[in-house]
Amino acid sequence: MTGTPMRTGYRALSRNGTGNHGGPGRINCDGQLYTIEGIAAALLMIMTAYLVVNATSVYTAGDTHISDMQLEQMGSDALKIMDTPLVENEKSPLQEIVENPGSVNNATFGSMFLDLTNLKTNSGSDHIQYTANYTCRIHPGNEIASYPLSYSRNLTLGEHAVRVTKWVIVTKKLPPSAALATDRAVLVEVLLWRD
Repeated sequence: MTGTPMRTGYRALSRNGTGNHGGPGRINCDGQLYTIEGIAAALLMIMTAYLVVNATSVYTAGDTHISDMQLEQMGSDALKIMDTPLVENEKSPLQEIVENPGSVNNATFGSMFLDLTNLKTNSGSDHIQYTANYTCRIHPGNEIASYPLSYSRNLTLGEHAVRVTKWVIVTKKLPPSAALATDRAVLVEVLLWRD
């Protein structure tokens, strides 16, 4: 065995695992397979992330009006709270305000309504503005009249206001020159908007 030369051909190299698969003129395929596998995995991850994000997003046709619906619900809740008596068998604050409005811009209505609508979980207020009035039928006859109740500032054409209403039973002389105060239903209407 001393006289046999050592073979150094391509077969010896392929046995050693150099990756020259098939012959001396072939290109190494291992790197290309890893590259294609990496690209396929990246595309699969991107598609999965896209599907997950689209599945959890809720798109509505009127999603621009969600803040208006929230504002309307908040105003409606505030009027319901104001029309709830503080003591059983007593008049509610809203009934007392409508029966005895005092000045044109009623401070009691304003402070109570703004306190209820400007509540936020974090510090600061919500900057809600409003204008309120009540409408009722004048007795005798079928004439309808509207009376201002309170406002935070006048509504101009630039604001997008929402309307909330609440029917309230009051004992009131309408018109003020009437002889007797009678129970009647009045419609309290509030236009509110955010600054």
